[in-house]
Amino acid sequence: MAKRPGGKSILASFGSFTQAESNHPDAAASEGQKSPPPAQPLARVGAGVIGATQRSLSELREERDNLRALVEAGGSSELDPKLIDPSPFPDRLPDDNDADFDALKKIILEEGQKVPIQVRRHPVVEGRYQVVYGHRRWRAASDLGIKVKATVLALSDRELVVAQGIENAARQDLSWIERALFASRMEIAGIKARDIRAALSIDDPELARFRSVCRALPEDLIEAIGRAPRVGRPRWVSFATAIGEDGAALTRVRKTLSDDKVLGLPSDDRFKRALAAVKKPADRSRSDIEIKSPGGKVVGKATFSGRDVKFSVTAEQAPAFRAFVEEELPALLERFFAREGEG
Repeated sequence: MAKRPGGKSILASFGSFTQAESNHPDAAASEGQKSPPPAQPLARVGAGVIGATQRSLSELREERDNLRALVEAGGSSELDPKLIDPSPFPDRLPDDNDADFDALKKIILEEGQKVPIQVRRHPVVEGRYQVVYGHRRWRAASDLGIKVKATVLALSDRELVVAQGIENAARQDLSWIERALFASRMEIAGIKARDIRAALSIDDPELARFRSVCRALPEDLIEAIGRAPRVGRPRWVSFATAIGEDGAALTRVRKTLSDDKVLGLPSDDRFKRALAAVKKPADRSRSDIEIKSPGGKVVGKATFSGRDVKFSVTAEQAPAFRAFVEEELPALLERFFAREGEG
């Protein structure tokens, strides 16, 4: 069973919560026990605060009971991987290499599958299932041609994404952009904001940042960059903001990512290249270009600075080069103005 960060299982957390309830003054009163009088007068608490606390406790009890019912309803089965489809809400981008996945397949082949995956019955297609979590174990079983151990639950879309998010939060191995993309896909599918926040254990400001980044960056561009596990929120937000402020930046990034050499880099490095492509080329106040002979010998240079264009060549080449420029300049200017659309 998946554990929450800190090492407690879901059921252990249920037990802790139940014990907390039994220690609550309301619980003591229900058992006929009298609460000891307070040592000093207590400050008055507003009715709104009391009401909010009661509602919070009620929601916690309801959530506890619902989760317990879901866990107890699950049954362990061995399923044909071909009958299972991925989650309708993808939360992962492809890894840069398959070394870890190959290691997982080897362990399952040699020692068997220790931990069942979790699936739900397909909401539309009879006899099929959808992965809640455990995609890599499901893929490994499929590649190995063996059945996969699975816990089958009856989950709504909301329950699926919350369970999927809780499992990922426990592992804490989703990168920031994977979490943002997961939130975006849930939102597109009509999942309510409160359920997205619950699935990812985030607050409103973080959800707003997820939204702004995924609205500025097309999904195919994010997929081309990849997981970028070392790239956190600040750089993704900066990247998205820069693209939003420069209409031509997106074209430059796409061109950069289309290079086969860039695509072969790890995803963190692909992000760095994409971020560099966003920045506009700095206007150079001065540039020099070497003038070379067909044999590669440097015979001079051309200098471009502001409104000035200067050529300098060796003393040996100077007379002939000056005569050549004077002869070719009228035709060169004609071509220039024709391209600029001036008559």
